[in-house]
Amino acid sequence: MNTHLKGVLYIALGASSYGVLATFVKYANNQGLGTAGLAFAQYLFGVILLSMLSFLFSKRNRTTEADSVGRNKSTKLKLVLFGSFLGLTSSFYYLSIQYVPVSVGIILLMQTIWMGVVLEYFMARELINKEKVIGALVAILGTLLAAKVFESNVELDLKGIGYGLLAALSFTGVMFSTSRVGLQLPILVRTQYLVYGGFLVIVLFWNLQLLQEFNWNVFIKWGSFLGLFGTILPPLLFNKGFPKIGTGLGSIIAALEIPASVLSAYCILNEQISSLQWIGIAIILFAVMMINFQKKSTV
Repeated sequence: MNTHLKGVLYIALGASSYGVLATFVKYANNQGLGTAGLAFAQYLFGVILLSMLSFLFSKRNRTTEADSVGRNKSTKLKLVLFGSFLGLTSSFYYLSIQYVPVSVGIILLMQTIWMGVVLEYFMARELINKEKVIGALVAILGTLLAAKVFESNVELDLKGIGYGLLAALSFTGVMFSTSRVGLQLPILVRTQYLVYGGFLVIVLFWNLQLLQEFNWNVFIKWGSFLGLFGTILPPLLFNKGFPKIGTGLGSIIAALEIPASVLSAYCILNEQISSLQWIGIAIILFAVMMINFQKKSTV
């Protein structure tokens, strides 16, 4: 298998993994499990497993890690701080799907498509070209369709929309930080410290509610599953895939998160997907390709 194809598969698997996460969180909610306990179990599992993998790493790589962090101690702190966006994304996203269907929640989360364009302009000092502006507007149009805004028989909860947009804002921070912070460190080390930051935010965000909802049965049954597919696999697979195929094509493949989430919600939660929603999803995927077309050709 060639390197390019491997990169495509890594990103496709990472996107699909993250895409189905909300479906299983809502399924667990329907079984009477609280969101705070699930989020804490997810990140606790991630912290434990990543710490064990780091400890068991080869001596040569541990030495390399120590030297790297020693030369730039602020890098580790930056990764932990930016990792806070991971915890905020999960918290807001899981709150959003308490009020709106998962198929709508993932659409709200993917507003990072146009938010990323705006952030790129202000943070990276890059000019926004015509393709990006048009792509962002097309993505917004697709969102209105996919979120059932034009369907008269649907009432969307404003809380759910608000939490979903906050999740998208946080997810934009995740995408920005993972592509720019601590690139000199090994993939496992970067993921480890980002998850540490996410875990700290989960504790601060949910605080006392964790004591009411968390138990070891939740950790064993759900923490391992959510932690593996939501906290560990996506960042590891993305970090392996993006360098192989570039950010342009990588972003297009990562958009598979949308249909993966919608289809899983349809199969597991029996959420009905209307024709307008499918049209909206297709428009959003087209917008992703439009925004990244120029990047793809230059990577």
